Amino acid sequence: MKHRKWDARTKSKIVLEGLSGRPVSELCSDYEISQNQYYIWRDKFLKDSHKAFENHEKGREIDRLKKKAARLERIIGSLTVELKKTEDELG
Repeated sequence: MKHRKWDARTKSKIVLEGLSGRPVSELCSDYEISQNQYYIWRDKFLKDSHKAFENHEKGREIDRLKKKAARLERIIGSLTVELKKTEDELG
């Protein structure tokens, strides 16, 4: 079998085809993947499928924290410049 990188959408499509009843041997042959690989993807898909329905609050919280961090970095940058100017004037 060839070693390739598969994107998440394609992996999901392949797994869903298998879950919908298509024979795994046929599926793996068509996509040129091992059955072992299919079952690894399927198990991960089933284990993490609940995340598709989770609230996006975590994502919003991450965005909020990233914005706050960027604002604080700008403030620190400004204060560093001011401190350097003051040191130069005194120094």
